[in-house]
Amino acid sequence: MEKQILQRLRCSVQNYDWGKKGGDSEVGRLYAYNSGSEIDPEKPYAEFWMGTHDSGPSFLIDKDLNINTRNESLLLLKDWVSDKPHDVLGHKVVEKWGSDLPFLFKVLSVAKALSIQAHPDQDLAKALHKLMPNIYKDDNHKPEMALALTHFQALCGFITVEELKGVLHSVPEITQVVGSEVASQVLHSTAEDGEDKVKSVLRSIFTQLMLANKEMISTVTTTLKSRLLMESQTRQLTEKEELVLQLEKQYPDDVGVISAFFLNHVNLNPGEVLYLGANEPHAYLSGDCIECMASSDNVVRAGLTPKHQDIKTLCSMLTYKQGFPEILRGDSINP
Repeated sequence: MEKQILQRLRCSVQNYDWGKKGGDSEVGRLYAYNSGSEIDPEKPYAEFWMGTHDSGPSFLIDKDLNINTRNESLLLLKDWVSDKPHDVLGHKVVEKWGSDLPFLFKVLSVAKALSIQAHPDQDLAKALHKLMPNIYKDDNHKPEMALALTHFQALCGFITVEELKGVLHSVPEITQVVGSEVASQVLHSTAEDGEDKVKSVLRSIFTQLMLANKEMISTVTTTLKSRLLMESQTRQLTEKEELVLQLEKQYPDDVGVISAFFLNHVNLNPGEVLYLGANEPHAYLSGDCIECMASSDNVVRAGLTPKHQDIKTLCSMLTYKQGFPEILRGDSINP
């Protein structure tokens, strides 16, 4: 095997609206250092991509070229890998995943909430890509893990049905949207009903909420906001209630504001990790993190976003598993 040396990369940046702006963004600082560009203080720098995905490819920088060399003059990392995959990736990786980098590495700087979303499994990814290739850009699944660089907040996975019963009692606006019959199914469900029945009840109420018409959601979010602001004068709001008011400021009249009550609010300390499997609902809220995932850009969205929303697909694909997600903590190897 030919001796390999480290290759310097020019990486891609994504300027999504939810990213931190200017020099406040870790992504912005990384991109400026990597590309030789100046940071625009008014521009959001959301994601820094290192990989071969077509939506944000990396390039090789020849040691003899200036750092400011334009991308079109550079060799794509994807082409370099595919030219000699066994040397770059190793025989076992090529045998299992083919002659392309099987993962995508990112840094995220999150200023405001990302969409309520989930990533499809392999079979669904292929079906969605075939049906809507302009939206679902590839046919790959996207399991991912996020490692917090700063204090990092996210919504992830469904709360338990017992917890949801408490939510229905304390947030009457949800019953106003889904109706008393659907809410009653949750309130009368028990562990003895069996896992499948409980999941069916959860699927029913969540789908009913997410598919509610915009007028209803606008009315209810306004009512909810007014009630919480009034009650905050006489009691301490819960952490979830405060989060909901924050989301309403960011995305007024959005169903994602109410759906936040259904999901676990996760707080990661620096160095802690959250794993997100296929078909699990989540939304990053704030902070900086490193992400590693299968090489895919497939996202099914349904709230807290101006982007395309595929609510029926999201509601049908979810596993409806309940409970607080496991927080992973790595072992320090160089303290």
